[in-house]
Parts: sequence; structure tokens; C-alpha cells
Amino acid sequence: MSGALILWAHALTALLFGTLGLAQLRGGQGANWGLGRWAHRAFVAALFATSLWALAVAGIDARDVATRIAESVRNMAWLLFMMALVRHDRVGSVSLGAVYGVVMIIAGGSAVLAVVQLAPVDADARVALESARLVFRMMAAVSALVLVHHVYQAAPASRGGVRLVMLAVAAMWGVDLLLFAARYVQGDWVQGDWSTGLMILRGVAMAGVAVLLAIAVHRRGDWTLALSRPIAVRALSAIALVLYAGATALATSIAASYAGGSLRIVQTAIVFGATAALLALIWTPWLRAWTKVKVAKHLFRHRYDYRAEWQRFTDTLGKPGAGAESLETRVVKSIADLTDSPGGLLLVPDNAALVMGTGWNWTAGSDGPPHEELARYLSEDARIVELDGVRAGTCSADEAASVPDWIRACPEAWAIVPLVHGGALVGAIVLARPPVDRALDWEDFDLLRVAGRQAASYLAEDRAHAALADAARFDEFNRRFAFILHDIKNLVSQLTLVARNAERHADNPAFRVDMVATLKDSSDRMNALLARLSQHGPVRNEPLQPIDVGAIVDRVVAGRRAQHPIAARTVAACALGHVARLEQVLGHLVQNAIEASGAGDAVLLSVETIGDHVAIDVIDRGCGMTPGFVRDHLFRPFVSSKPAGFGIGAFEARQLVHAMGGTLEVTSREGEGTRFRILLRVADRLEAAA
Repeated sequence: MSGALILWAHALTALLFGTLGLAQLRGGQGANWGLGRWAHRAFVAALFATSLWALAVAGIDARDVATRIAESVRNMAWLLFMMALVRHDRVGSVSLGAVYGVVMIIAGGSAVLAVVQLAPVDADARVALESARLVFRMMAAVSALVLVHHVYQAAPASRGGVRLVMLAVAAMWGVDLLLFAARYVQGDWVQGDWSTGLMILRGVAMAGVAVLLAIAVHRRGDWTLALSRPIAVRALSAIALVLYAGATALATSIAASYAGGSLRIVQTAIVFGATAALLALIWTPWLRAWTKVKVAKHLFRHRYDYRAEWQRFTDTLGKPGAGAESLETRVVKSIADLTDSPGGLLLVPDNAALVMGTGWNWTAGSDGPPHEELARYLSEDARIVELDGVRAGTCSADEAASVPDWIRACPEAWAIVPLVHGGALVGAIVLARPPVDRALDWEDFDLLRVAGRQAASYLAEDRAHAALADAARFDEFNRRFAFILHDIKNLVSQLTLVARNAERHADNPAFRVDMVATLKDSSDRMNALLARLSQHGPVRNEPLQPIDVGAIVDRVVAGRRAQHPIAARTVAACALGHVARLEQVLGHLVQNAIEASGAGDAVLLSVETIGDHVAIDVIDRGCGMTPGFVRDHLFRPFVSSKPAGFGIGAFEARQLVHAMGGTLEVTSREGEGTRFRILLRVADRLEAAA
């Protein structure tokens, strides 16, 4: 099984290096990634030499003299490629060329020793030759790694592809050095499990080197190693776990030599203690934060992975949490997460000052009064305030004077981030000190400034929505009040006419009956108006119901006879609508007809069925209206032909009729009068019976 793994790993390596060499030979891509002609040729030669060496390991044997010679040729080819790079970039000297020559002689010396081992010598001499060859191979690997480091440092930043090639070559010689050192230390244990495992590892690692080289030569232009931060953290975690396992195994092995009869107890205590210590370290917030800071500082050009941070920032702002967190809480949390701050406090504007708002994991007190200086400073400058500099006295005098005493006295307070939108200060966030204390740098300032503006836009939008909702409620109230005020005007006009007629017809018993009915109707309508005015929300749409249109018309006529002569011509008709809304519509139309008619001209209300609709007509013989007024002004609110009119009655009447699924038609001629026709859908027999 082990032999098969060695064969397949090195066969794959030979295939990858050979394919890459053919692609380079046919494509001539050296010029595309900053190589000269001779350096590119040396690179192709090194690829083919590595492919032949891997093929020899897979097809012959790693201990065969041909394989050992191929290994030396491979090393010298890569050294020749590196020397060509140095000459191309003119960063070398005669002494550096001599060093390359010495290292290539050492690499060739191991091949010479492999050939010498074929001579008929005794066992001791053979062991000495093998030991010397291993020393030569280790010397070649170490020297080559030093030269790789020199080329890597000398390569300009614009040649990131060359740097990636150097990393791949360093991995190749690093694995070789590990294998040679293990064989040299183990001595006679050359054919044991360690040697076999390292040979398998060498084949797999060389396949990875081939993939890395392919990435380097095919990523043209600005080739830099784009290592993902999560991958880097996971890789370091894996290395730490391997070191932990190795240290634990070493400790248990040492205990086996000295523990004696209590070996099992000692080994159990070691494993249990090491596991407990590892879990404690993993669950320590400070360690996680420290690791993140160190990884960002030493492995990456920038402190933050801006793409990942911005995605997390926008997700936190846009998605309420499971606990239905408010927007202000999410704003504080999103800003605090950028710097790993464990908490934060939102300060909100109150007139010209900033006062305490919503906190997230904020435990410090804030008993100070509203502070106008901080609001003024942040509004004018919009700078992030580093509180450690304020406490140390290294900031400007204006910045120091702007910070309230309660924030200055709070050791957990670390920085103040202004939230500015459209040039206006919508708030500020006091960030708590992160687990790993550090000073803010330019990346922190830039990221927090941009994030603060984005968070400010969310807060401003939320407050604008709240203001629009308040305005909508006021608009609904004003609309309702305007309609009610118009109805009150109609009631006042109705009562005025009743009072005027009472002076002439007070002795008429029939008039007194009509007057009582009119007063009762006016009282009921006033109570209904007060009930409508007390509603705080919008009027809900009620389902349509079958209504007796004739009875409603008779009731409206009976309540208005003391006010003006009114005639009714009704038939039995059942329509879909609302009783109160239809009465309100008829009240508006009848009142308009009365005001447009002369004192002796009766107003006519008629009901008839036309097809699948019930038609209700309100007809007067008054002054009438022009076609232009009917078309352009009649149904517009606050437009009236009467000097004391509000211009709302016709508009509200049509709104109410449309709410019942009907239509309102108008026919009018100047000097002849006007007819308003209400058309409502006929209720079928089943609906009427229900």
C-alpha cells in the first residue's frame, strides 16, 4: 500500500511538471511575467528535469543511481534558473555567482557520490558514502533555501509571480531537507515507517508545488499571494493543534521512561491537563482577539479584510436579530464589531446637545448632563475622537474640551465615532475598549469614518420614516377634520333654516313634528361626527351589505322637511352599500341642492332600478353650473362656487360613493338646475335575504 502511494504521488507530480513545461515551451509565457529569454529557458528546463526525476522515483526506485543523478540535475536546473533571474534583474555580483557555482558543485557532488557507491566497497565504506551523500544533499538544500530567500527579497513588488515561484521552490527544498535530516538522524532505520511516510509526503508536496507554479505563471500582471484571512487563521490553528499533539506525545513518551509503575496515571494526567489548557485557551476572548491582531499585522498588508467586514457590517444593520433588536442597537453593534469592541453606547441629539441613547453591552454609567460642546465639535470637524489621547493630553485643546467628564472618567470608553449624514450630526457612538488594547491607526480611522456615515444614513432614513408616519397621521386627521368641518357647516345651515322657518310656521303642528325630527337628526349627526373625530387611525374598509335604499331616502327627506320643501319618489330597491355612508352622501347633496334652490323650489329625491344598478337622483331647479366648472372644479377639494363654501361636499360625496363600489354622475345647466345621480350595484335576492 505504501509503495503504491509513493508511485501514484510521484507519477502525478511528473505529469503536472511535464504538462506545465510543455505549456511554457509552446506558449512562451516568460515575457508575460517578467522573465528574460534565458531565465525562461532555464525555467522550462527545470520543469522538465523535475518531471523526469519524479518519473524516475515512480518508475524505478528512489534508491537507484539514475534517480539520484536525476535529483542532482533537478537541483542544478533550479539553481541555474535562479541565477538567470539574478542576472536578469542585475541584483547579483561576481561573488554571488561564485556562491551559485559552489552550491551547484555541492548538488553535483551528491550525484558523484551516488555513482561511487556502485563500486565494490565494504559495508563500512558504503555506510560512510551514504552518510556523506546525505550531508551533501542537506548542504545543497540549506544553501538553496538561503539563495531562494535572496531572490524572493530582491524581486520587485510588481513581480509577484516570481515571488510565488520562489515560495514553491522553497517548499520543494524544505521537504527535501526534512526527509534528508530524518534519514541522517535515524541512521540504520532508513527503511522504517518514518522513511516511507516522508517519501509519500514528499510526493504529495511536490504535486502541490506544481500547482503553485502553475498558478504563478498563469496569473499574469500583478501577481501577489492573495491569502484568505479565514484560511490563514485555520492554517495557523491546524499548525497549533499539530504542535499541541506533538508536545503531548513527547511528554507522554518522556513520562514512559521515568514514571515506572504509575505510567498510566501520569499519561492520563498529561493528556487531561493539556486538553483542559487547550480548551481554556480556545474559549478565551482575549486570545482570539490577540490572534486576529497578530495575523493581520504579520501576514497581511492591511489590518482589515474590507470585503468581509463590510458584508458583516451591512448584514448586521439590515437584518434584525432573533431578539428583535432595534435599529439603534444594531447600529452600535455593527460599528463595535469592526474593531472587536465588546460594547458601545449611542449618543443621540437633543436640541443642541448629545444625550445618552441606546447601549449594546454597555455597563458603564453615564450620569453627566447633556453636553453641547461634544455635539458642536463633532458637527464641525466630524473627526473620530481617540479617548486615550484625550486622557493623556496629547490631543488638541478643542478636542479635549469637547469630551464630557463622565466619558473621560470611564476607563472602558475607547473612542467616539461621529455619525454624520448630509452634513448633519445624527448621533455618535462611544466604543468600549477591545480585549487587546491598542492605539487607533489610519486604517481604523478610515474604516470607522466610512462605516459611521453608512450607519448615519440608516438612522436618518429611520427617523425620516417616523416623521413621514407622523405626517401621514396628521394628514389623515386633517382630512377627517376638513370633512367633519364641512358637515358641521351643513348642520349649522340646516339649523339656521329651521330657526328661520320656525318664526313663520311655529303654530303649524306638522311643522313642529318636522322640526323635532330635524333636531333629532341633527343631534344624531353631531354625535356621529364627534365619534369620527375621536378615531386615531385611518377608516377601515367595511364589507358591503344589502341596504334598503328607499327607507334611507325617506329618512333623509323626513329630517329635512322643516328646513326646505323636499319631495320624494321612491320604489322598493335593495343595493349593496353602507347605511351611514349613503346617508352622509345624500345629506351633502341635499344640502347643496337646498342652498342652490330658491325658497319655494322643492328639491326632488327619486329612486329607480336601472339594469343591475339602483339609481338615486337628487334634483334641484337652482342656478346650475357651467360644464367647465363641473369638469375642472366641482370634485376638487377646497374649490367652491359659494362665497362661504368649503368646496369639500362634492369631493367627499364622490369618495364615499366610490368606497361603496358605485359611481356619482352630474348633469347641470346654468339657470335650469342640477341632477346628481348615485349608481349602486343591486343586491341579489340571496344577499338581501341574508
